[in-house]
Amino acid sequence: MGDLAASGRYKWAVVGMLWGISFFNYADRQAVFAVFPLLEKELHLNSVQLGLLGSSFAITYGIFGMVAGAIVDRVRRVSAILGGLYVWSIICVTTALSRTFPQLLAFRAAEGLGETFYFPASMSAISGYHGRETRSRAMGLHQTSVYIGTVAGGFFAGLIAQQYGWRWSFVVFGGAGILLGIVIHRFLREPTAVATQEPPPAAIHEFRLLLRKPTVLCLLAAFLCANFVAVVLLSWMPKFLHDRFQLNLAMAGLAATIFAQLASMVGAPLGGWLADTWRRRTPGGRLWVQAIGVFAGAPFVLLCGMTKSIGWLIVALTCWGFAKGLYDANIFASVYDVVPPETRGSAAGLMNSVGWLGGGAAAPLTIGILAQDYGLGGAIALASVVYLVAGAFLVTAIALFIKREAQ
Repeated sequence: MGDLAASGRYKWAVVGMLWGISFFNYADRQAVFAVFPLLEKELHLNSVQLGLLGSSFAITYGIFGMVAGAIVDRVRRVSAILGGLYVWSIICVTTALSRTFPQLLAFRAAEGLGETFYFPASMSAISGYHGRETRSRAMGLHQTSVYIGTVAGGFFAGLIAQQYGWRWSFVVFGGAGILLGIVIHRFLREPTAVATQEPPPAAIHEFRLLLRKPTVLCLLAAFLCANFVAVVLLSWMPKFLHDRFQLNLAMAGLAATIFAQLASMVGAPLGGWLADTWRRRTPGGRLWVQAIGVFAGAPFVLLCGMTKSIGWLIVALTCWGFAKGLYDANIFASVYDVVPPETRGSAAGLMNSVGWLGGGAAAPLTIGILAQDYGLGGAIALASVVYLVAGAFLVTAIALFIKREAQ
């Protein structure tokens, strides 16, 4: 295995193994949105309570993001990845025991605790195998698992719920994640580049170093805004399709995800390749690709909420998804251009804390509240403005900071 781990092929095999884990990371978290209509009827929930289900996960995910990142820099990445997989999969299974809204809310929040370790550990591991020449491509390829997992979570959770009830959706996805961890355990190895790096500084000092970099601050603000928009569409689009176009649960869950996510699967690898190429020419290459993504996606987010045509909605979701993929491929690759290797776990954890606590946690509840006054479509359309703000932060970093801070 040592020879294999040192080979060029194994570094791509690592991306493939992590792809499978990331698939369940997103399928598990997306499943609840596909069964919103059933939860609404069975537990008599209103739009604010449904929004809280989405926000509770993001709040826990965000609060513990920095803690998880600091821990990841001090333990084996593989242990953090597989340990997180087992924890969130077990919690996903036990979500089926919920009988009241507070119980469901508690399980949903607890799942965020398990999943918060994955991205700091996996992005640090990938960067240990992939240097600047292939980093965006590797992370862009890994990012496609997010899209496929989101589609599968939306469609199969709705399909299973229609046939057997919403509880079986969580049992199936959680059980499959546990089995995957057992299989991958024997093949996934710690990267040598990570295992031999300099010891990280004290956690508080580590975060202070990160927050002193203006480029990091701009990337954090942009991710907060971009993640807000992403979570708005992922959390509320299934119900929007069910209510406006009378689609059943399975079709609403599928249509809400498949067009955007498949388009993102094209956009993310392309964004990774373009960013690696552009980065060789200018320090701000990765940020330029991200800025193009959010500026191009804004009008299609607006169209998603305003259109009364299912055909135009599909066009809008597809174009938005492609633009989102350009941005997503470089979320962590961009910040790794300006931080030292021994702080990569903490940098990813900080990104997750800000992006999910400030953006992901606020999005479902904010839209749920706005929907009471402006309708769900109008509330979704307003999210397009947040994309423009994200682009402004990225352009600021390119113009003022990245050239002197890029390592």
